[in-house]
Amino acid sequence: MVHAHATLPRLVAGAFAALLLHGAAHAAEIKVMISGGLTAAYKELVPQFEKASGHTVVTSYGPSMGTTENAIPVRLARGEPADVLIMVGDALGKMIDEGKAMEGTRVDLVRSPIGMVVCAGSPKPDISTPDALKQALLNAKSVAYSDSASGVYVGGELFEKLGIAEQMKGKAKMIPAEPVAAGVARGESELGFQQISELLPVPGADLVGPLPGAVQKITIFSAGIATGAKEPDGGKALIAFLASPAAAPALKKAGLDPFVSDK
Repeated sequence: MVHAHATLPRLVAGAFAALLLHGAAHAAEIKVMISGGLTAAYKELVPQFEKASGHTVVTSYGPSMGTTENAIPVRLARGEPADVLIMVGDALGKMIDEGKAMEGTRVDLVRSPIGMVVCAGSPKPDISTPDALKQALLNAKSVAYSDSASGVYVGGELFEKLGIAEQMKGKAKMIPAEPVAAGVARGESELGFQQISELLPVPGADLVGPLPGAVQKITIFSAGIATGAKEPDGGKALIAFLASPAAAPALKKAGLDPFVSDK
């Protein structure tokens, strides 16, 4: 599935100029719902898109999954309007299956690895191998992970893979509706796990590094047009821009791996 979607950015990137020309005749207000993984890069890229296209982008932020009031599926369920959904690819796939996003509009934008943070200035444990990561987790007094894709993996699979699920039960917790690194920065948790792109922007927390390859979980973030979108053409132009080579440097700077190169 990934490979089929991965070809789409190249197609939409080639159509980007045509979409902008089309959009220039109709300046749209594009409503976007986006989850945290792309937020830092998105905030840098949207002004560039608005300047080039003449469109205005209005953004709502929330997790790709879960039951918090800001979660994208919850927003859609209560009827909040949206033109573009930018979220974890599997979650977007579910929205398409449920008829809340339009089939055939999904574009995979980036691959996002999971990383670990400590409070700024704290010693950084070795997590370069699964055994080293296991020891760091056993040594830690408290561990936090997100309520989105990375946390589902950390809490549901990673501890089990490392053979320490029982030992982690009393000291590992899922953090809803807030960047994990924020709690680590306040000293509420010793170690924090989330997408690297969500950890990097938070002041007061230091990135230790990505999970070791053998136990890493890459999350794909994707974009699609919401069912009932009032500005589907403007939405497609925005997605095309985010999937274009012009957007790749900002995505890379945010700790993401774009499907389309900036070369």
